[in-house]
Amino acid sequence: MPSVSDRAAPAHVDGEAPGRSRFDLTIVGGKVVLAVVLGALVLAFPMMATDAFILSVGVVIASYAAFAVGWNFVGGFTGYISLGHAAYTGLGGYGTALLVLELDLNPWVALVAAAVLVALLAVPIGIASLRVRGASFVIVSIALVLILLLVAQSWASLTGGAQGLRVPRPFGPDVLRPEQHERFFYLNVALVAVALAVWWFIDRSRFGTGLKAIREDEDKAQALGVPTGAYKLAVFVISAFFTALAGGMYALWFGYLDPIFQFSILIGSYMVLMSLLGGIRSLFGPVLGAVVVGYSLEFFKVHYGDSQFHLVALGLLLALVVMFMPDGVIPAIGALVDRFRPQRSSIREMTAEELLAHNASIDDKSAGTATATDDERDLATVPPRSGKDLR
Repeated sequence: MPSVSDRAAPAHVDGEAPGRSRFDLTIVGGKVVLAVVLGALVLAFPMMATDAFILSVGVVIASYAAFAVGWNFVGGFTGYISLGHAAYTGLGGYGTALLVLELDLNPWVALVAAAVLVALLAVPIGIASLRVRGASFVIVSIALVLILLLVAQSWASLTGGAQGLRVPRPFGPDVLRPEQHERFFYLNVALVAVALAVWWFIDRSRFGTGLKAIREDEDKAQALGVPTGAYKLAVFVISAFFTALAGGMYALWFGYLDPIFQFSILIGSYMVLMSLLGGIRSLFGPVLGAVVVGYSLEFFKVHYGDSQFHLVALGLLLALVVMFMPDGVIPAIGALVDRFRPQRSSIREMTAEELLAHNASIDDKSAGTATATDDERDLATVPPRSGKDLR
């Protein structure tokens, strides 16, 4: 006899995949096409750049994207807003330069080694700073940057002090400046891709679920058994590692380290702005924010020189984002798309004729199955015939 579940609505209608509407499939297809087009444009950018300056702007934007994605491991997953992540970009840059200059290491080995050392240093820093939240955490992060700035300026015998530090470039003198820009552009893009892959993996893991629970309500997450301290420290170290890699890459490309720039609160503020602009809870939000902020910074510097107008413009941009798109551009676009999504109901609406036809087809199938079963039972009860009977 057919059960109630047998009379439920069909799993899919008009050839649509179960669980996904035609609208959802269209959105997914659009995202795939958009990702392919944007990826092709990024890879073709060095060939489309008209001169070395445009190519250098691309390197700056790619570097900012690496900074923002590295920062977003902490800000996006835990909701802790750090204005002091310039500490890790600066340590990554100085660590890479000093390992090359003092120990004569290969630049790429020095880059990775410096990032690992910064990650190890981030463990005690994280243990101390993650004990506080909110505004207190912001103040602690700013204090760390200011301390490192004083150390870099005062320890002139090691860091060069206020005079800065020259960083040997990893490519030989036969590689011209435009070609170096091109190589570092692709290296930064590769770093961003790796960081995004790690972010995506964490976002879909149990570890990521615990981090997002901390972001929503840390006290409740801890009451539910989430090891909040260990989770926060782990993602903090991951963030420091990728941010240090980005800082070391920038040092190798630029070839010069200035402590005032390397340990600047503005760098940390740019990371926060880029992530907030694109959307700290989205995968590609920091990348989008880096494109907008990086291009805007270079535009204002070219047209307004050494004036501080770019700071005013970025401040206004941040205010507009917070007021009208508090979750960022990408989540705002997602919310706009959801407004056009067809409304779903728990039970598919059917006309009386469709319902009768559907139930009749189920009854016919059930009757056919029952008849076949009765015939098999009758055959099974008939005694086997002997050879005489067969003759």
